[in-house]
Amino acid sequence: MGKWGVLAIALALSNPVWAQRAEPVDLDMVSKIRQEAFHRSQVMDTFSHLTESIGPRLTNSPAMAQANAWTRGKFNEWGLVNVHDEAFEDFGRGWEFTSASVLMLGSGTQGDRMQPLHALPKAWTPGTNGPVEGELVQVDIKKLADLEKYKGKLRGKILLLGEAREYKRGTEPDSHRHDATSLEGLQAFTVPKNAAADKEKRVKEYTERQELAKAVNAFFVEEGALAAISISGWDNGIIRVAGGGSRRAGESAGIPELAMISEHFNPLVRALAAKQPVKLRVDVAARFTDVGNQPGYNTLAEIRGSGKADEVVMLGAHMDSWHTGTGAADNAAGVAVMMEAMRILKAVGAKPKRTIRVALWSGEEQGLIGSQAYVAKHFAQFPEPTDAAQKALPASLREPTGAPVKRRDYEKFSVYFNMDNGSGRFRGIYAQENLAAMPVFEAWLKPFNDVGATTVATRNTGSTDHISFDRVGLPGFQFIQDKLDYFSNVHHSHLDTWDHAEPEDLKQAAAIVASFVYNAATRDALFPRKALDGDGGK
Repeated sequence: MGKWGVLAIALALSNPVWAQRAEPVDLDMVSKIRQEAFHRSQVMDTFSHLTESIGPRLTNSPAMAQANAWTRGKFNEWGLVNVHDEAFEDFGRGWEFTSASVLMLGSGTQGDRMQPLHALPKAWTPGTNGPVEGELVQVDIKKLADLEKYKGKLRGKILLLGEAREYKRGTEPDSHRHDATSLEGLQAFTVPKNAAADKEKRVKEYTERQELAKAVNAFFVEEGALAAISISGWDNGIIRVAGGGSRRAGESAGIPELAMISEHFNPLVRALAAKQPVKLRVDVAARFTDVGNQPGYNTLAEIRGSGKADEVVMLGAHMDSWHTGTGAADNAAGVAVMMEAMRILKAVGAKPKRTIRVALWSGEEQGLIGSQAYVAKHFAQFPEPTDAAQKALPASLREPTGAPVKRRDYEKFSVYFNMDNGSGRFRGIYAQENLAAMPVFEAWLKPFNDVGATTVATRNTGSTDHISFDRVGLPGFQFIQDKLDYFSNVHHSHLDTWDHAEPEDLKQAAAIVASFVYNAATRDALFPRKALDGDGGK
C-alpha cells in the first residue's frame, strides 16, 4: 500500500466526515418513478377533481367531508392499506356559503347612483337570511374602549370597518421563478437574534386581538347592526379573505361580515368623508352546518413495509382550504402531488422496508390543528400548560412546559415530507438546520438536477404542517418551490383556482416526492435527527 493509501485510511479513522459513506440511491427505481410520473401521470386528474368537482374545502364543511371520502376511495382503488379517517377533538362547527352580493342603492349628490360592489363573506360569520338594506356608517375600533362611542348608534346600519388604504402600484412581476441568484440567496443562513422580546410582543398582540374580536362580535349583535364590510388584504380586484365570527358553538359569531375589494371599499370611505349618504343592500346566503362542536378529520393511508414495517416514513399536505376560491394552490396542489407519489410507488411495484404513510391534514389553516393533534397522539406532545392564559394560546406562542412526552412510536419514526407553498416546481429542500440531512438530500436530488431541483438550504421554513413534527424533534421538511403568483394573486384569495397551477410542475414534484420517500424507506438507518433542547438528537 502506498503512502497516500495509508494517509487516506488514517484520515478516515480520525475524521468522521472522511469516514462518512456516500448515501446510496436506487437509480433503477428512480428511473421507474420518473417514467411513471412524467409519462403516465394522473396528478392533474386528482387536482381537477379536488378543485373543480369538490371545490373549496373549509375544515368541517360538507365539501371537506366529501374530500375525505373521495380520497379514501382513491387510496383503496390504488391498493393502499390501512385507509381511514382519524379524528381530532372538537374543532368546532362546519360552515358554508352559496352566494353573496352587495349593491350600492344610492350615493353621490343626487343619492341615486347604483353600483354592484365586489365582496365575499368571511368564514364562520352568519348569513343575512335574505337581503337587508341600511345606511352605511364608518366604524373604526382599534381597542376595547372604542366600543363606547358607538353605543346606541348602529341599529339598522351597515358598517364600514376601518379606513381607506392607499393604492400602491406593483413594481415586481406577479409571477416569479427561482433563478441562479435567488437559489444562491437561499444558501445564506441568518443567525437568529434573541427572540424572547419578539415572542412576548406577539403573545400580547395575539391576546389583545382575540379579546377585541370576541367583544366586537358580541357588541355588533347587541347593537343591532345589519352587516359589516372590511377591506380585502390585497389590491387589484383581489378578494383575500379568511375567517371571522367564531367556529365555536357557544361563542358569538357576530353579524354577517364581508371583505370587499379595495377599489370599491375606498370610494365608500371617501363618500362618507364628503358627508354623502350611502345606502347598501347586502344579501349573504351562509349557514353553520352543525349545532355543536364537532371533531375534524385527517385522512391517512399506507404502503406497508417489509422487514421494518413498524418504522414509518410519512408524506403529507393539508386538504382543508379557505372558501372563496377552489383551494387549488393552497393546497389541492400539495394533496394531488402526495397522492400521486403514493400511486406512482404502487404502480412501479415498490417494496419499501419501512411503511410509507400519507396524511391529508385538516385544520391547517386554523393553526396546524390536524397535524399537531396527530403528532401528539402518535409520537410526542409537550405537557399541557396549567395556566389558563397559556392554554388559550396556539402551541407556537406558548412558553416551554418541559421536554416532550414521547409516545411508543417516537423512536420508530423516520422522516416526514410536506408540500404547501403553492403549485410551483420543486427547486430543492429546506434542511431545517439539520446538517446531517444535507448530504442525504444532495444525493437524493442528484437524479432530478436536470429538471431544476438542485438546492439544499440549511435554513428553516415554517407556517405549515412539517412544523408539527419539527417542534417535537422529529425530522420534518418542506420543499423549496417556485413562487409563481402564490404570494401575489392566489394565497387565501378568490383567485386560488385551477388556472393558476402548472401541470408540468406538479408532475415534477410528484416524481421527487415518490423518490424521496422511497429512498427514506429503504435506507439502512432511520433518517438523522437534529438535537432537540435537552436531548442529544439521533
